[in-house]
Amino acid sequence: MGKLDTGTEDLLADLDAGVLTLTLNRPQARNAMSDAMNQALGRQLAAAELDPEVRCVVLTGAGPGFCAGGDVKGMAARNAAGGRSVSIDEAIHTQRVNQRATAGRLFKMPKPTLAALPGAAAGAGMSLALACDLRIMAKSAFMTTAFARVGLAGDYGGTYFLTQLVGAAKARELYYLSERVSAEDALRLGLANWVVEADELAARTQEIARRLAAGPAVCFRYMKENLNRAMGGEVDECLDLEATHHVHSASTADHREAAQAFVEKRQPAFQGR
Repeated sequence: MGKLDTGTEDLLADLDAGVLTLTLNRPQARNAMSDAMNQALGRQLAAAELDPEVRCVVLTGAGPGFCAGGDVKGMAARNAAGGRSVSIDEAIHTQRVNQRATAGRLFKMPKPTLAALPGAAAGAGMSLALACDLRIMAKSAFMTTAFARVGLAGDYGGTYFLTQLVGAAKARELYYLSERVSAEDALRLGLANWVVEADELAARTQEIARRLAAGPAVCFRYMKENLNRAMGGEVDECLDLEATHHVHSASTADHREAAQAFVEKRQPAFQGR
């Protein structure tokens, strides 16, 4: 299908072979989040969740960075101009809606999501990366919570995702001290799944994404729900949900194809049904 119209140059979208690649596109600002970018990202993710042509979502950044998080220069300018133009209650509600539409949807949508980090993921940028199912980083990339450095508590789900991935004590250390986590340390901590040379990032990302897009979509849908539920669910609840989804996936055409392919000693050709 090729390039999609996102309504803004701040976000680029391309759909190819079931892989929707969303590129945060403000390289001059290290891909710091703008209102236009946030709104477009929310729209694209909402459409992707329901589009059967989209089998995997890749989130990446243009230029040498992934995402610097909130636009701190914009915040400073707004503060100098007298602060917000809306009430704090309206601002909180808008923030909640934006977070659920972006980080929340990356985490919950019933399709694999993959963050590809060419460079720094800071603040809310780190949160967006951690909201994805999987992460691949260039060796030169790093992550940092960054919030304490600018006097903010943190947003876009980072406290939840980081605590789940590295545990409470390490998450608190990384939030309080805002130190950089190198790609190699991210791999060691379980924040990254793969670390590659910078010039190999795009090709390796597409290789992984196409493999996910060619996988059993119905199976992935329920597998992801099982895995998400396991992060906070009671054991019997998780066991029951697994049973329901396992029996359901056993009735799919993809399962029948995979079983036949196993017998015939060949790779299955999944159709997503």
